[in-house]
Amino acid sequence: MADLGLPLRTLPGLWLRADKVWLLIPLVPLSLWLADPAMLRPVLLTASEAFLSTLPVIVLAVLVIGWLKAAGAEGLVGRAFAGRESRMIVAAALLGGLSPFCSCQVIPFIAALLAAGTPLSAVMAFWLSSPLMDPGMFLITAGALGPEFALAKLAAAIGLGLGGGFAVKALGGTALFADPLRADAPGGGCCKARAGLGGTPAWRFWREPGRRAGFRAAVAENALFLGKWLMLAYLLEGLMVAYVPAEAVAGLVGGSGLQPVLLGALLGAPAYLNGYAAAPLVAGLLEQGMSPGAAMSFMLAGGVSCIPAALAVWALVRARIFATYLGLALVGSVLAGLVWGALA
Repeated sequence: MADLGLPLRTLPGLWLRADKVWLLIPLVPLSLWLADPAMLRPVLLTASEAFLSTLPVIVLAVLVIGWLKAAGAEGLVGRAFAGRESRMIVAAALLGGLSPFCSCQVIPFIAALLAAGTPLSAVMAFWLSSPLMDPGMFLITAGALGPEFALAKLAAAIGLGLGGGFAVKALGGTALFADPLRADAPGGGCCKARAGLGGTPAWRFWREPGRRAGFRAAVAENALFLGKWLMLAYLLEGLMVAYVPAEAVAGLVGGSGLQPVLLGALLGAPAYLNGYAAAPLVAGLLEQGMSPGAAMSFMLAGGVSCIPAALAVWALVRARIFATYLGLALVGSVLAGLVWGALA
């Protein structure tokens, strides 16, 4: 008799190692085919048209990210944490809103800065603005929600970093921010951090074989990353447009005032996928009646509280600092949503 024990025992390991997003992409249309075959074609048509319309932006975003990675643009991070504290806060907020790498990638660097006594205010400014925007995310957001929304989100990301950084600076002498670093803070994170964060970027990366190889690797990696998340996001958007009544969305997060903006911020954390996938979903919600202010607060609060960004902070600092991080993010997201709602 054939031994089926070994294959059966390996199935849980294969499931744990598998990329769940790639598994979900075919699972969505398969489930729809089984549950409501008549809606399969319209949902797939909506999703494919949206994905193909965004494809040029995806290609441009992937090339920009590859260029920044190959050039070693993360070398600019070290320069933000030098000089007077106020200057550090401004530089860290600006760099966080424009940096091309994820929050967890700089965990070893930030851990060393905090251990060396770098002001928590500057680190907080960077942490608040970093997960909200990067060059690739700006292009994707502009393609899905328009350049005005993308510019407003960039300004809000930098403003959130500045507000959080200067708030921490103002309260820096209190017990709340004393000894911020955890005793068991790790020396690494969920991403591979490049060495030499304080180096000088080589913008003409094609002159060096190693950087050319890094460019190819970054392009391939980010093409797969963006492709899978946006395919899933557009499928979910198609389902949402087909099955979620517009009046339900408008009744919950539509209209003006504080309530829809606050609800958008509170719903951002559990409903957020990542900054790339959130843009198509928010575009669908706006079509269904979501207010512009609620859309902005949703994207800002969800971006800061999403698992990768939150874990990057939790891994290094004590619980009271982490709670401050989330509180500043929520307050800043609501304020930015109110401002954008009034302007839009």
